[in-house]
Amino acid sequence: MDSDHFVQWFRQAGPYINAHRGKTFVVLFGGAAVEADHFSSLIHDFALLHSLGIRLALVHGARPQVEECLHQAGRQLRYVNGLRLTDATDLRYVKQAVGRVRIRIEARLSMGVANSPMHGARLRVVSGNVVTARPLGVRDGVDYGFTGEVRKVDAQAIRLWLEQDAIVLLSPLGYSPTGEIFNLSAEDVATATAIALGADKLLVLSEGPELRDPTTDRPIRELSPSEAERLLAEPPALSEEAAHHLRLALRACQSGVRRVHRLCRRVDGALLLELFTRDGVGTLITADIYEGVRSATIDDVGGILELIRPLESDGTLVWRSRERLEMEIERFSLLERDGAIIGCAALYPFAEERLGELACVAVHPAYRNSGRADTLLRFIERQAGEQHLQRLFVLTTRTAHWFRERGFEPAEVADLPVQKQALYNWQRRSKVFIKNL
Repeated sequence: MDSDHFVQWFRQAGPYINAHRGKTFVVLFGGAAVEADHFSSLIHDFALLHSLGIRLALVHGARPQVEECLHQAGRQLRYVNGLRLTDATDLRYVKQAVGRVRIRIEARLSMGVANSPMHGARLRVVSGNVVTARPLGVRDGVDYGFTGEVRKVDAQAIRLWLEQDAIVLLSPLGYSPTGEIFNLSAEDVATATAIALGADKLLVLSEGPELRDPTTDRPIRELSPSEAERLLAEPPALSEEAAHHLRLALRACQSGVRRVHRLCRRVDGALLLELFTRDGVGTLITADIYEGVRSATIDDVGGILELIRPLESDGTLVWRSRERLEMEIERFSLLERDGAIIGCAALYPFAEERLGELACVAVHPAYRNSGRADTLLRFIERQAGEQHLQRLFVLTTRTAHWFRERGFEPAEVADLPVQKQALYNWQRRSKVFIKNL
């Protein structure tokens, strides 16, 4: 990487570094990741995230290691509905395999060799009996033995460890109040942990390829819960792993986890690319993006006026009459919360020039600095794409920095559509910014 490219990338990563500092991320990775050639790089990335102030709870799987251990012992592998049947003898080998994987991860996180990415990291790794489990029992006539499910996660203990600057490492084992040990799904542990912590993100490192749109074959970068449900329901069917990950993402989003990221583990640096670049490399599933966004109707005019009047009064927005707003209401999209309008934005297309104007971006004061304006921007960008627009432009006097941070570049009045140039207010002297879509 040349120096100019590195400096540009590092500067672009700055806002993400600030946004993620102090946040709690739960990261799920399977046993195959531990055996991979790039596992040391993944450990280095964990150390880097921790050094940037991110609170990490890591959940590891151990399926290939357990299967190998059982195979060497001459035990039969028995699966029903994707879950391994575990009797008392099998459990002994499960504990051996899981323990070896956990110790191996702890050893890698403890490295501090000079001239390596881990030099000076001095990470503290904490594990414990924070996952309470219960047996799956007998289902459809099948006794799952010591295969269990998560009953409770001790979020208070995990938070205490995270606040003491430790990395928390959780294994796919759970403990019952009667002293029994159960073999758990790592996905179940990670999802339950993220929900219990109210984590800011659940990051799932998948062994499969990235999700792609079945009609366009383009990578799917963002999904709302409703879109994820449609993807699960529509042919062609997803892979078993991808469908399972989408279902756990839905469960997490519906239980208060704001964002779930599914990443291909085989992409070196996938965590860093997803967290510190604008477009990322995985699929984001979140209820924040479109769940509360809808098109405006004539009945919303009063709510929009109430929202934008203070911004018109201080000069942030251009004044709009009720009559004009009623005539242009189909251009507006609204962000709604519990029936109240808390944000709005408008898209005015100029089809001939393949340009669209982003206008009247407003968010209620109680919900500013919480990502709501970004939600509206993403929704408008998607609308513009559906209308085959190639660029968005915006005129602003007060919020130039906000648009610059989101990829809008300075432009001139002459770069605007001819029709818009004729309407430009030279007394207001709004700055022009354009973004390629």
